[in-house]
Amino acid sequence: MLSQIQSETPPNNLAALAETHYFAANPPPKDLDKHVALARSFINYHSAAGRRLVLITSGGTTVPLEKQTVRFIDNFSAGTRGATSAEYFLEAGYAVIFLHRQFSLLPFSRHYSHATDCFLDFLREGPNGSVVARDEDAAKMLHVLRKYHDARDRNMLLLLPFVSISDYLHELRSVARLMRPLGPRGLLYLAAAVSDFFVPPDRMSEHKIQSTDAADAFKRSKSANSRPANEEEETFDNFDSSPAVPRSKSLVIDLDPVPKFLKNLVEGWSPEGMIVSFKLETDPSILVHKARLSLDRYQHHLVIGNLLATRKWEVVFVSPGNPDRWIRIPSGREAESNASLADTEKDKPVDPKSLPEGEPEMEIESLIIPAVQDLHSRYIQTFEEKEQA
Repeated sequence: MLSQIQSETPPNNLAALAETHYFAANPPPKDLDKHVALARSFINYHSAAGRRLVLITSGGTTVPLEKQTVRFIDNFSAGTRGATSAEYFLEAGYAVIFLHRQFSLLPFSRHYSHATDCFLDFLREGPNGSVVARDEDAAKMLHVLRKYHDARDRNMLLLLPFVSISDYLHELRSVARLMRPLGPRGLLYLAAAVSDFFVPPDRMSEHKIQSTDAADAFKRSKSANSRPANEEEETFDNFDSSPAVPRSKSLVIDLDPVPKFLKNLVEGWSPEGMIVSFKLETDPSILVHKARLSLDRYQHHLVIGNLLATRKWEVVFVSPGNPDRWIRIPSGREAESNASLADTEKDKPVDPKSLPEGEPEMEIESLIIPAVQDLHSRYIQTFEEKEQA
């Protein structure tokens, strides 16, 4: 039915139609009203102060396979880019709404999460049964703690969690609309790894998807005393390495594409805010092309392209009217000599094999955020000049 309506609808109305259909069919998260109230208060506070505010989305979105979710599809994102970027935006004077996947990395606490060592390895027992940081970690922990308390005490950071793709889209739309009073001082930094496919609610199982036919056979039983013939398969499910009869069923998942709401964001949800999206690829030959295609299609303000293998070492800025700009951490001989890449290498991705092993000595977000801030300043100036003309 939707496809028939789409075929009869003018192209400029398709985005609105997809939005109406999606949000009507996918219920909002239970805490949406609470999050909206928190975001409204936070935004109004900083809008009154004339402060710049950035909405950062971070982490991956799940795709539930059941309404009472046991199984879901996920991606690898831990939220590193978003959590790290939030700290540098705070340093730059931005208020930050951090819309993040529940249990993903958070600003400040990220320094002690997903680390090689257990968090408790950073602590030791002090005098009189107190708990203190290890001597070798105390200085860094104190530095991070002070920055966290400064952001919290000055009401500069608001944390809002989501889990599923539906949760994320409901939260993004609601918060983006609340940012309208900020005008061009609002910045949307979309670093979340958003699912491309989902299971519509009308095709979603209410209960846990069963791996055998035992539950169906039980429901078909005419008497509570009659034992389904294949109940034994459930009892010994997959215990045999080569059973005579397969113990489990195949699972075929029919997924629909998630509507692309970036156009809605640009034209309706936050029409005056500066919008930054990310493009992650694994094929170096198509990265810039895909970033440019996204920019042309959605008409927003900046695409930050990055490759899976080198995302901690370099990114490329693709923006309207500007040449592609590679931002990278110097490595190897280049770092030692402080020399620039050869002209033939400046405008293409680095070879991952040329990079040193391990993590870079600096965080590339320390270079990304000042560059975004500069573009945002120019965006605000251009906007204000148009308003005065």
